[in-house]
Amino acid sequence: MNLHRPALTCWTLLLAWAAITAAQQPTRPKIYGISHVAVYASNPAATDHFLTGLLGMRQNTHWKAQYRINRTQGVEVETMPNPAPANLIAHIAFLTNDCEAMRKYLAAHGVKVPDHVDSSGSTHWFGFHDPSGNPFEFVQAAPFHLIPAHPVSHHMIHAGFAVTDRAAEDHLFKDILGFHLYWYGGMKTGHTDWVDMQVPDGTDWFEYMLVPKGKPLSKRVRGILNHYALGVSNLHNAVRQLEAHGWKPQPGEKPQIGRDGKWQLNLYDPDGTRVELMEFRPTRKPCCSPYVGKHPHP
Repeated sequence: MNLHRPALTCWTLLLAWAAITAAQQPTRPKIYGISHVAVYASNPAATDHFLTGLLGMRQNTHWKAQYRINRTQGVEVETMPNPAPANLIAHIAFLTNDCEAMRKYLAAHGVKVPDHVDSSGSTHWFGFHDPSGNPFEFVQAAPFHLIPAHPVSHHMIHAGFAVTDRAAEDHLFKDILGFHLYWYGGMKTGHTDWVDMQVPDGTDWFEYMLVPKGKPLSKRVRGILNHYALGVSNLHNAVRQLEAHGWKPQPGEKPQIGRDGKWQLNLYDPDGTRVELMEFRPTRKPCCSPYVGKHPHP
């Protein structure tokens, strides 16, 4: 008599059940990079001048609230609500190859999502929030034919929100969505203020702008923390292009090498949202940590 057969049978059944359960779990669709960032504007004409006249983006002739950087990325402008919200960035959107599959994938991992995706023609999207309450979207869309002729930048390389809990953000973006570390650093050595998490299927990243939980943030500070970045091959050439567009630097707007070792320049739209021009590659060794991801490219 084989006294071990019942135990082996139970173990085999458990393994089979685990395999079936794993097979039933939805797989994560691709996440290629940033699709767009949506900003609130109290004066749409002034924001239009900033995006087109200064940065050289091209307004979509079919949808005036959309400004193109390249065939897959852009900036959307939404009317400022009354009263003005705490976040002047309305949302950050990532590009995926299957919006409905992504919605189901997030739902299967306990993330609150809508019960359906929204659609307009061949474009599909849905919204969700991170643990800090920041608004995000996933978008599935075909590349645009409309592209700007001479923009200051051809590539939005990252966007950031103020967040309060790195571990909670990592659970969503790293554990569930597959983002991976690119670089982290801070204003002072030994202190982490910024964590750059790259998308799993590209080089764009979401930047955690870490702030203490419960600390009140002024509109000005939120405008600095909640930002987006445009990549440039040579910052000094980009500055000359800005000057040709009539740019006159405001206090604090000057080229500098950041703690990440990259040349950068901070600009501010008419409502105070920071737009960072940043070179794709560092020119010197970064502080705090080495780069562990691939650098973006034009």
